[in-house]
Amino acid sequence: MAPVDTLSFKCALVTGGGGGLGKAMAADLIKRGKKVFIAGRTEESLVKTAKEIDATGYYVLDTGDIPSISSFVSKIISEHPDLDCLINNAGVQRPLQVLGPDYEFSLDSADQEIDINVRGPLHLSVKLIQDHFSKLPDGAVIMNVSSVLGFVPFSVINPVYNATKAWVHFYTTNLRQQLARADSKIKIVEVVPPQVESDLHRDRSDPDDNKKKSGASALSIEEFMNDVSRGWEANEDTVSAGPGIGMTKLWDDVFGSKLQAMAK
Repeated sequence: MAPVDTLSFKCALVTGGGGGLGKAMAADLIKRGKKVFIAGRTEESLVKTAKEIDATGYYVLDTGDIPSISSFVSKIISEHPDLDCLINNAGVQRPLQVLGPDYEFSLDSADQEIDINVRGPLHLSVKLIQDHFSKLPDGAVIMNVSSVLGFVPFSVINPVYNATKAWVHFYTTNLRQQLARADSKIKIVEVVPPQVESDLHRDRSDPDDNKKKSGASALSIEEFMNDVSRGWEANEDTVSAGPGIGMTKLWDDVFGSKLQAMAK
């Protein structure tokens, strides 16, 4: 049994949907006629964004609050049994340096980054697969948002972020393989952003160092979404944009066939 097509779903939950890439992906899907719920930690942002993009609704959710995820999944599938897509987009990036000089290395901050970027997507995806998606006769879609920094960790100031996104990449790869072996109709997609203009660098001394106005070679959100939309429409398992397209293809060319052979 083949998984469903990427854009076959009807109702999506987008975490981190109050702004940035989550908001952009949610808005694109709404324009395609999808029913979209956004989730995030700040209700004020969710209310504003939901109204702006005409989202179906919103949920206040901290994906780093792991004990709350099980009850959240039960709540959303009870209230919206037509939910058939999860986009794990919520994430934080913390500059951390073991010996400085520009930033401290806070273990508490690192732990929270791991909870939000790793444990949150893990718990959400597994709970939804086990409790809901695997029971849908028409299949479902899960999109996990990683980063080119999970493939090549060139932003040395973000060691924990880079590692969490490498985790997302490999987890997504193996989740896809496991579901294929289980003859599941659930489609697993990895979205791999390169550097994009957003507020991801808000914890840096210069929060605008990923903006074109500051000389960064970053994509605008519109440029990012143009490539992502094409990848979705092409039903690709791995969807990236700009320079990320070549980087992910290089990984596939070098390791993809080796992975398939060794996984057998």
